[in-house]
Parts: sequence; C-alpha cells; structure tokens
Amino acid sequence: MPTTPHPRTQVRPGTITVFSDLWCSFAHVAIHRLHTTRARLGLESVVRLDHRAFPLELFNDGPSPRPGTDSEVGGVAHLEPDAGWQLWRASDWTYPSSTMPALEAVQLAKEQGLDVAERLDLALRRAFWAQSLSIGTRAVVLRVAGETPGVDVGAIADGLDDGRARGRVTADFHCAKEHGVVCSPHLYLPDGTDYPNPGVEARWHGRYGRGFPQIISDDPTVYTEILRRAAGVIEPVSAVAQVGDK
Repeated sequence: MPTTPHPRTQVRPGTITVFSDLWCSFAHVAIHRLHTTRARLGLESVVRLDHRAFPLELFNDGPSPRPGTDSEVGGVAHLEPDAGWQLWRASDWTYPSSTMPALEAVQLAKEQGLDVAERLDLALRRAFWAQSLSIGTRAVVLRVAGETPGVDVGAIADGLDDGRARGRVTADFHCAKEHGVVCSPHLYLPDGTDYPNPGVEARWHGRYGRGFPQIISDDPTVYTEILRRAAGVIEPVSAVAQVGDK
C-alpha cells in the first residue's frame, strides 16, 4: 500500500523517484517490474525513472556480504526469474566490496538524460546479478557503460575520475536518512504517495549473511497502479507538496 511521505519530498510529473542500491535483490525485482510494466502499459515515453542512491554500505558501515546476496538469489529470484540471476560464479576475490563506482556512474549518466541513466542502471544490475561482474571496479563499470546503447562512456569516465558524482551519492544518503526513506527500493510518485518495496512482504530468518529471506506475500499488480499514478491516469490521493532537484 502507498504511504504518505515527508511533505518536503517532491517528484516531477511523469517521473518515479527510485531510491535503491544495485546489489539489493528486492530492488532488482522492482526495477525489472517497472521496466516491463511500463512497456506493457505503453508508457515508455510518458513515465521516466529518476534513480537516487540508497548506498547500503553507508547505512551498514561496511560492504554487503556475499553469503547475503547468494541467499537472496535462492529466496527472491523466483519472484522475477526473467530479471536475470545466478549465484556468484566469478572468482571469490572479484566479488565487489563496494557499489559506489556503479552508483556514481548512474548519477553521471543522468547528465545525459534520465533515459540514459535508466539503461545504465539496468545494465549494471544485470551485470552484477546475472553475469557475476565486479561492478565495484572502474574498468567493469566503464565496460558495461560502453556496451549500453546511448551512453557516452567518455563522459562517465571523466566524471568518475574527477569525483564529482561521489557528493551526489552521499547527498542521496543524507537525504534518505533525513526524509525517512526506509529501504531499497523505495519509490516516490508525483501525487505524494510512496511505496517501500512495492507489493512484497518479506522476513529474514537469522542475521543477514547467515540466514535467508522468506517471501510472505507478493503482489506484482501494484506496479500497474504505480505506473498509472506516475502517468497521471489515477487521480492524486493527497495534496502533499511536490523531492526537489538535488
């Protein structure tokens, strides 16, 4: 169910603001569903995704443990098998200790347009979850960017090298803490409603990295409502003020 966000959060009409991390399995499900549902509804030219960083390593003061993400493949992948999944198959020492370079690259791609950032974000998620690529390294991030249609990889490389996107990622981190972004993914819509981990209820058995996730319920149809709200097809349910530009 949608909730009412902090009144300072604003989203442009025709846009869904998505706070997430790239190595979050629930976000991988959500992004896949946003793309596929948008295409099914014919809203690809109407609704854009504005990716904001929810850097779990900053929230957790450390990297995501590989046993945690491996357990999520077994517990979460069945929700959307076509999103692309596999247990980590590359060498152990190549497992990424950070997603910051990848998160920064997506923010840099937004300089080329939200549509470009969408494509790079999706490509980086698939690179990690489906191809076991170390998206914490500059070389891999640039390789993925170079293979993604419409991305100016030179501009991404320049931005990674001059460091200007690190501040944007950390600003998103502070914004998420200040305004009550509760998880990855958390979606915000122009009508003031917001959806944490849309349609999915889950619980963890044991500590993350040692236990495993259990899906309690799943309602993928909520994405039809989300996309239609963002497109203005469903009437707004609140008069909450519209999250401004960073």
